[in-house]
Amino acid sequence: MTLYTRFAAHIDAALDTLVAAGTLPGGLDRRNVTVEPPRDASHGDLATNAAMVLAKPAGTNPRVLAEALAAELGRLDDVDNVAVAGPGFINLKLTDNAWRGELSAIPAAGADYGRAPSGKGVTVNIEYVSANPTGPMHMGHCRGAVVGDALASLLEFAGHTVIREYYVNDAGGQVDVLARSVHLRYREALGETVTIPEGLYPGDYLVPVAKDLAAEFGDRFVGAPESEWLATFRTRAVAAMMAMIREDLALLGIHHDVFSSEAELQAAGKPEAAEAELRARGLVYDGVLEAPKGETPDDWEPVELPLFRSTAYGDDQDRPIRKSNGQWTYFGADLAYHFQKAQGADQLIDIWGADHAGTVKRIVAAVAALTGGQTRFDVKLVQMVRLLRGGEPVKMSKRAGNFVTLADVVREVGRDVVRFTMLTRRADAQMDFDFAKVVEASKDNPVFYVQYAHARIASLHRRATEAGIAEGEADLSRLDTEELALVKLAAQFPRIVETAAAAREPHRIAFYLYDLAAAFHALWNVGNDRPDRRFLVVEDAEATRARLFLASAIGQIVRNGLAIMGVEAVSEMK
Repeated sequence: MTLYTRFAAHIDAALDTLVAAGTLPGGLDRRNVTVEPPRDASHGDLATNAAMVLAKPAGTNPRVLAEALAAELGRLDDVDNVAVAGPGFINLKLTDNAWRGELSAIPAAGADYGRAPSGKGVTVNIEYVSANPTGPMHMGHCRGAVVGDALASLLEFAGHTVIREYYVNDAGGQVDVLARSVHLRYREALGETVTIPEGLYPGDYLVPVAKDLAAEFGDRFVGAPESEWLATFRTRAVAAMMAMIREDLALLGIHHDVFSSEAELQAAGKPEAAEAELRARGLVYDGVLEAPKGETPDDWEPVELPLFRSTAYGDDQDRPIRKSNGQWTYFGADLAYHFQKAQGADQLIDIWGADHAGTVKRIVAAVAALTGGQTRFDVKLVQMVRLLRGGEPVKMSKRAGNFVTLADVVREVGRDVVRFTMLTRRADAQMDFDFAKVVEASKDNPVFYVQYAHARIASLHRRATEAGIAEGEADLSRLDTEELALVKLAAQFPRIVETAAAAREPHRIAFYLYDLAAAFHALWNVGNDRPDRRFLVVEDAEATRARLFLASAIGQIVRNGLAIMGVEAVSEMK
């Protein structure tokens, strides 16, 4: 139990005491009671809103309730001072020993420090990347891939069981275009001179697939009608593209548990099953949509279609699940896919590009309808990344045809740089990725700054060993106010994990690690002017051991946070 969870339990126990005394009625909902650092550090170490949250349902004055609760909390050994502020906030100042105790808990828990039990028993399906299987991964896919993978790791760290899923869009017109592109390259492999027309995929990455087909089939399909080769070329091309995509994702350290095929989903009749389920509930009906805005009666032919009642769930109009030719709409296929995912998970998360924002409302409505509102469903939108080199836009890749490949970027700057950088802004905020800046060795580069903190700590331990100072029992009473301020920031890590997991926002881990690294570097730099304040003071082994213990704890938290982000905690900066 970490310090914040321990004080949450203390507050709960104090409220129970007030209930037993008749000061507070029993049975109140305490879920919105929080324990967190006050906005102004001068107010104390911890603050709770318990009185503010419970006073109204208890039918009492929040200030009066706060005074009663403060009196109970003031009896705790770890509390140095308690004060009621404003209309009823309670601020607590803890003893130095309380913080020293939390510092001791960090290395004791090791890689488990910060793990939260909040997700225990909850299975979350998180679908991310799901790029069309028409070519290698490009940087347009990268940010969503990293955000999704880091979110999956964050939720696992917070106790959830996580299913990482990739939806293979292998049933749409884009895979037929892929097959036709490969057929053209196949003819090229057999000696023809070909020109890639507009509308086909021009990248050289299709050449190896075409050569394999030429070696296997010879000229059998050169002049054959499309109906004879389309299915074969489509299947082979999709398989080759998915193999390439898996390799690209592996460069980022990303591996999915499940790859779901849209073609297999449709072949198994899942869309029909979803439609039947919704019809039975009166949520799908046959109707005619209104003419689109600007269309005249001469331009618009009303057609009866199966429509989902998405307006019942906040959408601005009901949505067709089939086209007039009987084929499934994208929405109809997505509806069936989410119905399938909901069978094996308590909660669903989709990571989508911001260009899909217009379809969020209807798919959220569909999942609410299919699951009776019992499945939490979040769609996280990810903005595009603009690639720059020294402030200038990066040229496209010749091999890819019209985009910059993810593999090229990872090979140039490294996996850790790519992953960390993608989490240095909120996912829904636009981002510039400048090749020059992301490898810069300065505090303005968060990747460098955080990894440098860990490398600095590793170097400190090596130098202490060389100086003959063994890392034995540490007298933590040698740590003073400035050093304990760093402990207070370190102790927030479990709370950051829990709030980031609840908000589905892995970038909060990156933000926190940067703040922790900055505080560590600032404390380290004090020793530049004051030798007695250095972490390694050969003349004072006891002070050094205490500071080594503090540095070890900070290093452990950096490792734990970077592990969530999928970034290595390096011991040396090259």
